[in-house]
Amino acid sequence: MRGGRGRGRMGHRNNLSRVFVPHIPFDVVLCEQAFPRVKPAVNDDGFTQALVQRNQELTATSQDQTLVLAHITKVTNALDTLVVSPPTDVDLIIEEHRQVGSFKKGTMMVGNVSADIAVILKSMPAKDLVAKLAEKLVEQIKVTNPECNLQIETTNAGFQLIGTESKVNVLIGTIGPNIRKLVPNTHLDAKYIHATLAAIRHVRWFEEHASHSSVKVLVRLLKDMTKRFEGFTALTPWIIDLLAHHCVMTTTSRTPLAVNDAFRRCLRLLSAGFFLPGSAGIVDPCESGHVRVHTVMTLDQQDKVCYTAQTLLRVLSHGGYKNVIGVEGDASITTHVSVYGDVVVTPSERAYEKSKDETAVGNNAPEAMEVESTESK
Repeated sequence: MRGGRGRGRMGHRNNLSRVFVPHIPFDVVLCEQAFPRVKPAVNDDGFTQALVQRNQELTATSQDQTLVLAHITKVTNALDTLVVSPPTDVDLIIEEHRQVGSFKKGTMMVGNVSADIAVILKSMPAKDLVAKLAEKLVEQIKVTNPECNLQIETTNAGFQLIGTESKVNVLIGTIGPNIRKLVPNTHLDAKYIHATLAAIRHVRWFEEHASHSSVKVLVRLLKDMTKRFEGFTALTPWIIDLLAHHCVMTTTSRTPLAVNDAFRRCLRLLSAGFFLPGSAGIVDPCESGHVRVHTVMTLDQQDKVCYTAQTLLRVLSHGGYKNVIGVEGDASITTHVSVYGDVVVTPSERAYEKSKDETAVGNNAPEAMEVESTESK
């Protein structure tokens, strides 16, 4: 070839962009044919019953769900009225509204008497206009429910309508053309607008793909673990939804896993580096550009998730499942030595250390993704 090797229009090979090839952590569920079982399966009835019982304890009571449903229905009816008959004294045009968050997904946790609703404005999302919307909603609700006393509390993403026993978190978004016109300090921050739009995409995806009961059970169990184990606090609600769906539904036979197998698989994957740098992880199905969801976490947070899961998996493997799921003990099993029978489990240690010249990035990277819900994880 004329010009010699590597001297055409593309130039030298050193100038070619490097291609990132992610690694896929080992997953025995997807490799079961290559690793056939040589011993009978362990009787998991006790573990399964404990998971089911723990899920019942974590599920919101029917009374709380009824309270939230009544509250969200009042807000939804008021929004419907404002859509049909926009107020004449203010430039307020609502494009659409939709319930989002854990109440809509069916993963509401005990003690969380709140629901989320996304409101997409055709008008520019000015802060004073959002405040007017809150006032109009309260006025409209009192037309049909005079006895209803609601307090308005402003948030970065919109506002909350707080009743005596429940609350509704109203998240504000806007149509696409308006986002490019946002003015700092005058309108809501763009990251919260994008998070509201993402919350709508998330709930649509969850309803279409993750409605299996085992997925919802695993979501509640994982959310509870993020509250009990400091190493899991960086897992956002959306990451948990996708992780639970992957562990239950992604199988070679396309048959959903039982919740006990899915729970154990979850800890195995996290321990193998599923959410570490370079891992294929889980691609966000609601975003373009092949975004891996765990990249919203800092490197330190990714490391914490991995070594915390490694410790919990060892505890689980030696019969300490009650400590892992929260039936017994406390969160000290991930930070202190624990004993199960004649087995001593020593917590895993961090592998990641910041370099001296590395700029601290803080722990607020997942903030935008967490805007979708005000619930405590």
